[in-house]
Amino acid sequence: MAIIKDSAPAKINLTLHVTGQRSDGYHLLDSLVVFAGICDEITATIAPDLQIKVGGPFAMGVPTDDTNLIMRAAYALRAARGVTLGAHLTLEKNLPHAAGIGSGSSDAAMALSMLAALWDVEPLSPKAPEVIALGADVPVCMKAPSPIRMEGIGERLTLWPALPDCALVLVNPMVDVPTGAVFAGLKSKKNASMGTLPAAMDFDKFASWLSQQRNDLEAPARNIAPQVDDALKALGRMPQVVHAGMSGSGATCYGLVRTIGDARQVARTLQVGNMGWWVAPAPLL
Repeated sequence: MAIIKDSAPAKINLTLHVTGQRSDGYHLLDSLVVFAGICDEITATIAPDLQIKVGGPFAMGVPTDDTNLIMRAAYALRAARGVTLGAHLTLEKNLPHAAGIGSGSSDAAMALSMLAALWDVEPLSPKAPEVIALGADVPVCMKAPSPIRMEGIGERLTLWPALPDCALVLVNPMVDVPTGAVFAGLKSKKNASMGTLPAAMDFDKFASWLSQQRNDLEAPARNIAPQVDDALKALGRMPQVVHAGMSGSGATCYGLVRTIGDARQVARTLQVGNMGWWVAPAPLL
C-alpha cells in the first residue's frame, strides 16, 4: 500500500466537569466526548523521509516542522516499531485549531492509524506511553467515532452506548481563549461528576439529560471572551436548537438539533448575521 487517505473528525466535548486537581497541577475531568462529521483530511504516501505539507482554510499558523503533532506522532510510531521508512504527509486543515475541538489531536490520532497501515506495523494502543506523551486528547481521538466517557486526566476511557441520531451546529467566533487562563478562572476545581447516561434514550431524553450536565470551563471562558457569550446566546435564540454549550475550553460552541437539515438551516442563518464567525453544520457520528 503506497498511499492512504482518511479523515480526522472534530472532537466535541458535550460536557466537561472539572472534578479535582492533582498535586502536579493536572486537572481531573469527567467528559462526554463525541465526534462530528466535519473533518480535516490527511494523505500519507511512503517516502524515504518524513515531511508534511499543510493546506486548506486554516493552514495559517500550523507548523510544518517536527513540532507539528502529526509529525511527532509519526516519529513516535516509527521509533516504537523500528520502522526505517518515512512518509510524505498532506494535511487539508478544514477545522480551526486551538478552538476546543481537538483538531490537532484528531489529526495525530488518525495519522497514527494511517501510518501503521502504510508501514504494515502493529498500531499503538491509546494507552501506550508514546501516545499519552502526545497529549491528553490523542488517546480519546483514537477511539473515534464512538462516544466516549473520558475521566481523570484523559487516561480513563469508557465506551458509551450509541447516542440517538442528531446533528450539531458548530460556531467559533474566531477569538483566542487561552486554556491556562480559563482553568485559572474556575471558581471551584472540585465539582460533581457527570450524571449517568440513561439507557435506550431517544433524542428528547438525551437533550434533557444533556441540559442537566455542565462545562465548568464555560463561565470563565465567557468572562475572558465575551464573543463566546455572544455565540452561545445566538445559538440559544434559534428555535431548532434544543441545547447549546461550549466544547472543551473554547472558543467553539455547539447547538444540538434533531436533524442535519435543521443544522444547515441554523448555520445559514447564523453565518449571514455573523460573517466573521466559523459556522458549520455536522451530523453527530
